Amino acid sequence: MPKTKVFVSYDFDNDKTLYDFIIGQAKLSDSPFEVSDHSLKEAAPERDWEVKARAAIARADKFIVMLGPKTRSASGVKKEVAMAKDLAKSRFQIIGYKDGSRDWAVPDAGVTYNWNWDNLKKLLA
Repeated sequence: MPKTKVFVSYDFDNDKTLYDFIIGQAKLSDSPFEVSDHSLKEAAPERDWEVKARAAIARADKFIVMLGPKTRSASGVKKEVAMAKDLAKSRFQIIGYKDGSRDWAVPDAGVTYNWNWDNLKKLLA
């Protein structure tokens, strides 16, 4: 059975650790998903990063936003969410830290869930 292809959006400047953790979970033997693409570096973006991001989001089956305390204000994440919405991608948000809050949610990025293995397996099966 093919794995669900996921695009992961995250605040590159503040939450790279969240991306590394979800990559680790994608590599588990019972993982129903693979991370096919992820947010592009916003601090020094390539001139055509939006074109590349849109193409990567279009290839994905689902779109996840990994939430940290500053994700809501990350301009690159907001642009990626708008692209995912425009492409009618299934999207949801994962609170990336134990002390996290639903207040971190990004508008239009979908329902917010706590990060645990059971949630990920259900959402990405």
